[in-house]
Amino acid sequence: MDAVRHPVTGVLTFDTVPDWFRQSAGWFAGSGDLLIDLGGVTRADSAGLALMLEWLRRARAANRTLRFASVPDQVQTLIRINGLQDALSGAQTS
Repeated sequence: MDAVRHPVTGVLTFDTVPDWFRQSAGWFAGSGDLLIDLGGVTRADSAGLALMLEWLRRARAANRTLRFASVPDQVQTLIRINGLQDALSGAQTS
C-alpha cells in the first residue's frame, strides 16, 4: 500500500505551528504509512522541529509508520544542531 502523502508548505515557525498542529490532527487516524512532504517548507525554527517530533510521536502512538520527504537543507541543519539525527533518522527519506 502506498503511503498517504501530506504536503506541508510555507513556514513552520512559532507563529504557524499551532495552525499546522490543528490541520494535521486527522492525519493519524486510520491505517497505513504516512508521508509528510516538507518540500514546500521555505523556513522553519525550533517550533517547526518540535512539530515534526510530535507528528512522529502521534504516528507511533497510532501504530503507523511516518516518513518525512524532501526535508529542506535548513531543516536538516536544525536537526543536526539540536542533536536529533538519531530521533529522526529513520523517519527521513530523500
